[in-house]
Amino acid sequence: MDSPTSTDGSDYTDRLARLQGPRWKRMLDVQAPYRWNVRRLFGDREVLDVGCGIGRNLAHLAPRGVGVDHNEHSVDICRKLGLTAFTLDEFKKSEYAKPGRFGGMLAAHLVEHMPREDAVKILDSYLEYLAPGAVVVLICPQERGYASDASHVAFTDLDGLADVATQVGLKVDRRISFPLPRAAGKYFTYNEFVLVARKSEER
Repeated sequence: MDSPTSTDGSDYTDRLARLQGPRWKRMLDVQAPYRWNVRRLFGDREVLDVGCGIGRNLAHLAPRGVGVDHNEHSVDICRKLGLTAFTLDEFKKSEYAKPGRFGGMLAAHLVEHMPREDAVKILDSYLEYLAPGAVVVLICPQERGYASDASHVAFTDLDGLADVATQVGLKVDRRISFPLPRAAGKYFTYNEFVLVARKSEER
């Protein structure tokens, strides 16, 4: 089945569910290294997961994760899984939308779905909810993963992620290729660029 060209509708949510659902993936626990990575990067911080999709990383962050996504169908799946997730408007009206509430923010597989200037605007709009010194993690697919999804708009490597982080006033801490070295990104669909940054202690 073809990959949807937009992340808005139920067809995109259905695709995410199909990709995550095969029995062999559950039996082998293919998410184990990604779960470990996300948890080690954030520790025990409460994390705002922007563009949470159907909750893959949100589940890794549970019970300290709160998700936001523009796709109401994806948010519905998160809720059925017992995760805390909201559409954009719902989040702004929720008890979680408080200045300085979160010690971390995750934007995984978000930036590549839009022009860079749009990604900057979206991430900047959530910074008020982060505490000074909060950890911000940005994740994008490498070449093979980027080519696997027709809804991807802008290939974004570590330099691109650093540019996004800098534009919203974050300080870059680390650049990581995960789970394999950078060369694997041309062949392994699930190799990722991981940028770790921090919000200023003064903001």
